[in-house]
Amino acid sequence: MRVVTGKTMSRYQKYILPAGIFGFLLLGSAVMCRVDPVALIAGIPRGIDLFGQMVPPAWKTFPELVGPALETVEIAFVGTALGASLSFVIGLVAAHNMNSNRILRNTVRTILSVERALPDLIVVLFFVAIVGLGPFPGVMALAASSIGMLGKLFADAIEEVDPKPVESMVAIGATKAQVIRYAVLPQVIPSLIGNTLYRFEVNIRMSIFLGVVGAGGIGYNLVTSLRLLEYQEAMAAILTILILVTLCEKLSERVRRIIVGQELLR
Repeated sequence: MRVVTGKTMSRYQKYILPAGIFGFLLLGSAVMCRVDPVALIAGIPRGIDLFGQMVPPAWKTFPELVGPALETVEIAFVGTALGASLSFVIGLVAAHNMNSNRILRNTVRTILSVERALPDLIVVLFFVAIVGLGPFPGVMALAASSIGMLGKLFADAIEEVDPKPVESMVAIGATKAQVIRYAVLPQVIPSLIGNTLYRFEVNIRMSIFLGVVGAGGIGYNLVTSLRLLEYQEAMAAILTILILVTLCEKLSERVRRIIVGQELLR
């Protein structure tokens, strides 16, 4: 039988107060959010009834969903490419080993933090108000969100490069562009590609969500079917979304393994 000593008790005592505070906040938040398991259980029959109205899917609408599905991929692809390209430039400005101006570095990092804090929905509504409905505001919203995330990740990756190649290039009189091309870029390419592909996967999901507010893509078809109570058409859109997301994730993973060199780990 294990004996609990005073030393063991004192080791756990420091967790009592944080655990109590966490439990109190969790319970209080659940009450404020009106979490009601009884209501959830009571709604199960309605959920089953709704699912029954959604099956079988309207198979005849699948050909009509190919175009919106491709548009969703295009929105995510262009938004990611634009965001990643700008993020690399911004990352160079935000990295301390590439930019000695502390005020400029801190300003850029603050802007990136603000971009990450802004919900994508607010950003896309802003661009919808500027350029109108369609895929273009979705592209701009995803690009802006990508910059907020990738800009920071790229800056951190650039700051972690081995300084010796950089110092050697500077010592022989290389220009800033040459230092970046031959000393920095080769070291950060795996990180840049990996993070960009991950962001593409995120943007695929986000482009579906943004379609709900008029940014184009298959999300618009889904919300339209639900508003018109065309549940079988909505199920067809949902299945198309599942196939689309799965294929994009598999393709992204495959490309990441090939380019970044993870194929050897299989």
